[in-house]
Amino acid sequence: MSLGPDAGRLPAAYLAAGSSSFTEFVGAHAPHLLPSRRPLPTGSFEAPHGTTIVAATFAGGVVMAGDRRATMGNIIANRDMEKVFAADEYSAVGIAGTAGIAIELVRLFQVELEHYEKIEGALMSLEGKANRLASMIRANLGMAMQGLSVVPLFAGYDLERPGGRIFSYDVTGGCYEEKDHHSVGSGSLFARGALKKLWRPRLGVDEAVDVAVEAIYDAADDDSATGGPDLSRRIWPTLAVVDEAGVRFLPDDDLRGVVERVLARRDGNPGGAR
Repeated sequence: MSLGPDAGRLPAAYLAAGSSSFTEFVGAHAPHLLPSRRPLPTGSFEAPHGTTIVAATFAGGVVMAGDRRATMGNIIANRDMEKVFAADEYSAVGIAGTAGIAIELVRLFQVELEHYEKIEGALMSLEGKANRLASMIRANLGMAMQGLSVVPLFAGYDLERPGGRIFSYDVTGGCYEEKDHHSVGSGSLFARGALKKLWRPRLGVDEAVDVAVEAIYDAADDDSATGGPDLSRRIWPTLAVVDEAGVRFLPDDDLRGVVERVLARRDGNPGGAR
């Protein structure tokens, strides 16, 4: 069989002029692949939900931590779900809300940032990344109005204004920069109390890690949808550190040490620091 004259050439869609946005590219040429364009099943249904994410700045960067529990109504749907991801080399994103949609949104966001870097030959600014994520959440508004909402927390190291920065969102795509620390999800009210109590200026990275884990612990203490450290199953919160060296996730052995340190401080003092 002979090959046609266009054999070996990229399809026309790849050669058309367009923006550096991967989402806009897919929206123009294969919109049915975008989560926001997908038809929803009719009738009522339940889907697993992720819960509490916290972030706190330290002198030189920012830490982000998430519990590992996913719930579906009053049932624990998953005990070791990952909810904190590297968005790119210098930023991380944590998810709360409908787990399946949220994870799909994070993967699309990761591709969006990588696509921009390849097209433009440069990293997007941290504010640019935060605003790009906001526009993707805004596109999900129709699904959010039907109960499939996604509320991420975004944090990263700003190369233009050295230091860690935190951004939160609402379901309509509103983007807000937070000062020093923040949390989202069902346990966020309790986590915020712990963050207010424990965070202070010029924290070191190890101290910030302790604060984040203790905030997750406090959230799990009062919110049944948030999972605390599970010593018997060796399930620890997921924790990312973002600084001028990039994003790195603490290994389980290090997290175990942090958890044991937090629990030792609370032995005989279940309310924690006052």
